[in-house]
Amino acid sequence: MAALVVLLAPGGSAAVHEMAAAALESLCYHNDQNRDCVRECGGVAALVELLAPNSAAVHERAAGALCNLCRDNAQNCNSVRVCGGVAALVGLLAPGRFATVQEQAADALANLCLRNNARNQDSVRECGGVAALVGLLAPGGSAGMQTQAAGALANLCCENIENQDSVRDCGGVVALVALLAPSAAPAVRARAAAALGNLCMANARCQDSVRECGGIAALVGLLAPGGPAAVLDRAAGALANVCARNVLNQDSVRECGGRCGAGRAAGAHCLVCCACTGRGGTGEPVLQQHKNPGQHAAVRGHFGAGRSAGARRLCASACRLGAQDPDQREQAEPGSSPGIRGDCSPGGCACMRELGSGARDGGGCAAQPGACLAGG
Repeated sequence: MAALVVLLAPGGSAAVHEMAAAALESLCYHNDQNRDCVRECGGVAALVELLAPNSAAVHERAAGALCNLCRDNAQNCNSVRVCGGVAALVGLLAPGRFATVQEQAADALANLCLRNNARNQDSVRECGGVAALVGLLAPGGSAGMQTQAAGALANLCCENIENQDSVRDCGGVVALVALLAPSAAPAVRARAAAALGNLCMANARCQDSVRECGGIAALVGLLAPGGPAAVLDRAAGALANVCARNVLNQDSVRECGGRCGAGRAAGAHCLVCCACTGRGGTGEPVLQQHKNPGQHAAVRGHFGAGRSAGARRLCASACRLGAQDPDQREQAEPGSSPGIRGDCSPGGCACMRELGSGARDGGGCAAQPGACLAGG
């Protein structure tokens, strides 16, 4: 490990720097001991140095290595900040950079802010990272770039009011709502929903902004049975936070005409259907009676293996918050989305991405998240 870190020293060729960083990236993939070893050998500072003016290939591999180093490793996250890595990574998000470099940098920032690392969250904002990440959400960008940027914003906003407000002020609410469109890739929609959910944690102004931008209807539209599990989980969780202690948003969910199937046209019905219509299990229908039968008819569905426990919990929470009268409703505390983590997985040129535990290629190939939804 120490020998690879030595190869990162100034004066070496770009090719050597690229391959050494790629090797460290692969070595740190899901390996806590190697992550600690790289830090103890001075690898964090050496990798941050490579983020200075350099080739795009070196930037991509160095950012990928830092991404893997920081996954669920608080010491490495803090070391990157102390070495000036936050500002350097934000610099890689600038317009005109290669898309793969921007993706890797956004993924690394997501991991730096995982588990509600408040100092790193604040540092990213102070370095201009919020506006830079919102800029990557613009139409025309690659799905990978939008996915990583939305994931990073989700982690940045987890229990951080200043970052939530900054995202809103930079136009992030409008940009994230646009990514909920059916034409967007499932991973993009899941990350955008997660970011909106964390954005609205105990933040009434952001809740109102989501409603005013058409975000409630868009989130309800993601809840149709049969959709990707990650999208269902994140959309239902986002609605729970969007509706927490916000009567206008609660009413909006009820009034929204998101259709989940025959006889289930109301937005609140979508929430119940999403929670209840799993496939498998006993297959026996379960009758869901709402406290206010004047607003909601009984909805039948199936509890089974087709819906994760997390999906059922999030949907039930959203339904409580959005579907009952204020005087009857049991208020749930808003919660953050699970952390989005990014890793670069060795052994292939295409990065496999999975909400909550992304993977990246560390072998020098052009890879194509990880809190990213906010850590929690």
